[in-house]
Amino acid sequence: MALQPGDKAPQFSGKTQTGETVSLDQFRGKTVILYFYPKDDTPGCTKEACSLRDNFEVLTERGIVVVGVSPDGVESHQKFVAKYDLPFQLLADEDRTVIAAYGIWGEKMNYGKRSMGILRHTYVIGPDGEIRKIFKQVKTAEHAQQILKFLDS
Repeated sequence: MALQPGDKAPQFSGKTQTGETVSLDQFRGKTVILYFYPKDDTPGCTKEACSLRDNFEVLTERGIVVVGVSPDGVESHQKFVAKYDLPFQLLADEDRTVIAAYGIWGEKMNYGKRSMGILRHTYVIGPDGEIRKIFKQVKTAEHAQQILKFLDS
């Protein structure tokens, strides 16, 4: 069954680009923006990451933690972070356990072709660990504004 707002967010843990292990538990008491994206350094994923980077200060001033998740490895994340000066953590979910827990694998349309892959979804998780919002229609270049608009409503 698909996750819905009001559900408890599935626990996760994994290594970030720094090799540090992070988990949802360590962010208890904070709002978490958990965003899933298909692949480092691709056009849409770069636009989305840069949107979050460019608004990172506004988000962190509100006590918000940003964590990106893709099936790319630590080394790939390191290069992506360095190339675009990304100030947040990227989780390397190479075994796709976090992706599976959040139901982010599915059919998608890309350039008119149907395929299976990582769905670009973002979860706003409240300080209590409850899912507040799920963005399934992400506007990559404006994603931070989508999130801020929701948080302000």
